[in-house]
Amino acid sequence: MSEVDIALARAPLFRQIESQTVEIEPLGSLTNISYKLTTSVGTYVLRLPGEDTFDYIDRRAEDHNGRIAASVGVNAEVLYFDAEDGTMLSRFIEGVPMDGESFERDPMAPARAALVLRRVHHLGPVFKSRFDVFSMIRGYLDILYKLQVPPPEDYYEVRREAEAVRRVLQASPVGLVPCHNDPWPSNFVVASGGSLHLIDWEFSGMNDPIWDLGDLSVEAGFGAEQDRTMVEAYCGGCAPPVLYARLELYKAMSDLLWSLWGLIQYANGNPSEDFFPYAQGRLERCKVRIGSEDFGRHLAVVATR
Repeated sequence: MSEVDIALARAPLFRQIESQTVEIEPLGSLTNISYKLTTSVGTYVLRLPGEDTFDYIDRRAEDHNGRIAASVGVNAEVLYFDAEDGTMLSRFIEGVPMDGESFERDPMAPARAALVLRRVHHLGPVFKSRFDVFSMIRGYLDILYKLQVPPPEDYYEVRREAEAVRRVLQASPVGLVPCHNDPWPSNFVVASGGSLHLIDWEFSGMNDPIWDLGDLSVEAGFGAEQDRTMVEAYCGGCAPPVLYARLELYKAMSDLLWSLWGLIQYANGNPSEDFFPYAQGRLERCKVRIGSEDFGRHLAVVATR
């Protein structure tokens, strides 16, 4: 039996469906292996976890949080989840994943995405696990040293500034809310009926909600006007300067965190793409953000709010 057959044999929904009647189509994924499954009774997605993902993903929390997001119509319905190995079966959302160009073509796309995030943030303290970017940075560094791939020298150039950001944010805390924490464009899916969904809840957990906005801005390549559209939709009007300052701090930390994540993919030999230039590019962008003339002002605004 193939690993797909083995996984489906454990899912109650597929026990009455002959494997010969299932049309299997590979789907793109950076760290996992996913398939679209078309049957006579419906279309589904089977996600098989990447073998090294347990080093940095809490699968039990993903299961819990993803089901809550599905219950309010944001995530795809989760039909089966094995928290021991991370195998997941969910309904397939008929639609089109977004990308950076989607946000460029549609001036209101940043607002629509922000409203989806706000809906998640208003769920209440219901998510398991805590997403803390600074704890994750330390954890990623530990993984890299274990893999005998220390971070590049550029990391040490931004470490002091990152520590300053940590101190300022911790001295100016906000209430933690359920967050997706990895809202890159392709995790947003425009369904055939026009509704916008958010999938892939691997990194979900309680967090500062502005992290989601900052990470979305970075991943989608927003400019100042798109940031304003996103923030004003999220806030229902004009936002205070401190929110924009906090957004800028998290943009820099987003680039730092995911650069280290990229190095882990590189060290583990992830074949889905060349992660070394990806990691280098994000670390360089972090340096540019932190080295900008405005970054000190953003720190001061958050520190004195």
